[in-house]
Amino acid sequence: MDYLQTNDIQDIVEQERVNVWHHLSQHKQYETSDPRIIVEGKGMRVWDQNGKEHLDAVSGGVWTVNVGYGRESIANAVRDQLVKMNYFAGSAGSIPGSIFSEMLLSKMPGLSRVYYANSGSEANEKVYKMVRQISHKHHGGKKSKILYRERDYHGTTIANLSAGGQEERNAQYGPFTPGFVMVPHCLEYRRQTPDGDYGKYCVDQIEAVILREGADTIGAMVLEPVTAGGGVITPPEGYWEGVQALCKKYDILLHIDEVVCGVGRTGTWFGYQQYGIKPDFVTMAKGVASGYAAISCAVTTEAVFDMFKDDTDPLSYFRDISTFGGCTAGPAAAIENMKIIEAEGLLDNTTQMGEYLMGKLSELQDKHAVIGDVRGKGLFVGAELVSDRESRAPVDEKLVQAVVGNCMQQGVIIGATNRSVPGFNNTLCLSPALISTRDDLDQVCDAIDNALTSVFA
Repeated sequence: MDYLQTNDIQDIVEQERVNVWHHLSQHKQYETSDPRIIVEGKGMRVWDQNGKEHLDAVSGGVWTVNVGYGRESIANAVRDQLVKMNYFAGSAGSIPGSIFSEMLLSKMPGLSRVYYANSGSEANEKVYKMVRQISHKHHGGKKSKILYRERDYHGTTIANLSAGGQEERNAQYGPFTPGFVMVPHCLEYRRQTPDGDYGKYCVDQIEAVILREGADTIGAMVLEPVTAGGGVITPPEGYWEGVQALCKKYDILLHIDEVVCGVGRTGTWFGYQQYGIKPDFVTMAKGVASGYAAISCAVTTEAVFDMFKDDTDPLSYFRDISTFGGCTAGPAAAIENMKIIEAEGLLDNTTQMGEYLMGKLSELQDKHAVIGDVRGKGLFVGAELVSDRESRAPVDEKLVQAVVGNCMQQGVIIGATNRSVPGFNNTLCLSPALISTRDDLDQVCDAIDNALTSVFA
């Protein structure tokens, strides 16, 4: 490897230790151990500062690198675009921004406008602002509330935490933005009622919240198509049909957060397309450019867009800007990313390999009583760990993290729910790149098998 160049790797480690504040990290540990530095990646694999190879089964740690590492064509596309025109504010257009918008919308029938930003949190914030502005402009300030779901996650800002259904992620960051109202989760394995049609039950619970709050106060509902960090939760049968019926009945705009599921993760371009959903807003980020450049999009229908067209009112347009939404690197990378997914048939591969992965995990479930439930869609799969299958009592979070750590020692990176839902941070999370092969997934599942045997022996 040539990553040392003029710097000794231990100097890099020390600089990292004393200068950098890592995401999601308790830095007390680095007083006695080195921070991990990932120095190189190729395909499904990455190498750390010690030269150790790892198979990455979480696409960059946070479900992002959908087409894998080391894609020279994406890097070259970004480089060429930056030399020609790197940036201008989003009040003007760009060639890659225009081209990607056409490519993207061709995959999203019924939607027609793309607003560029640079992170999933920011894209979701844009939609909240749109909803609030629609409330003021068209509803006299009413219909400003936004419903969100328990266990869902929409980003790191205060407004997004206000719409966040994960108590431990929100802890110590209040007070929160008013006007966000929670509805119950839809995890059938943890169903809130023992009998009956669970999909209908969940929809009825949402309707109860709407009636309690007053339908004339609710402007939108934001939901993930498959709940991600809250435990990889796929919806029960009939859920999405019922949700859409409620939105139509009570004139509520439907905002689908595709930051994790978007651009191939579930085997379709977007997760909502798995369930026949017709959204008013769709937000996306991570897989849009597979982490090769920062980009996010808030996509809307023409009906939503038209509500901001009124030249008789000087405040009627969407008065918002994302500084780095004007950087051309994002759409340049996104164009090439989408070309790769199409040229290599990665949507079909995701569907096929997702079925294979679910099958392998089901075999592990038969072998290990600690696996209570296996669920997912495409290459986005979770395995919930329990101490007792009959009671479904969750295992302690420390044991889940011990499984993750054991896999890391074996050279396989997996994820898990972590300090999100009190008492229920017990799901192993897998989101390998869309280029995964059976051999890759065999290695992942073998590592999990060994880890479960070791931790729960």
